[in-house]
Amino acid sequence: MEWMIGFAPFAMVIAIVWIANNKKLEEKRIDAAASQGAEKATQYAVQIEQLNERVQVLERIVTDRGYDVATQIEALRDVRQVEGDASKNPAQIASSTDTGTPLNIGKQEQV
Repeated sequence: MEWMIGFAPFAMVIAIVWIANNKKLEEKRIDAAASQGAEKATQYAVQIEQLNERVQVLERIVTDRGYDVATQIEALRDVRQVEGDASKNPAQIASSTDTGTPLNIGKQEQV
């Protein structure tokens, strides 16, 4: 028992040092987590800004140039019909009402 009384002051000093070091480490962890959170928030803000700019450009394209989605879809359908006609034999192409140049003319010229 007597050795415990002599050891008690040393144990208390060790405990105080340990507690102080743990407090400093916990503060460093909190600061690191806060800085990482701030960095991620900054990255997200930059990404959101870039996406907003892209949306604005798309809105400008749609509204300023009179972009007509239905017309564009029909134009794509027309292109597919012309390409489909080109796959027919020449007699069928000559008899069709379409007198335009087929869009895949490069494919037809290859030997």
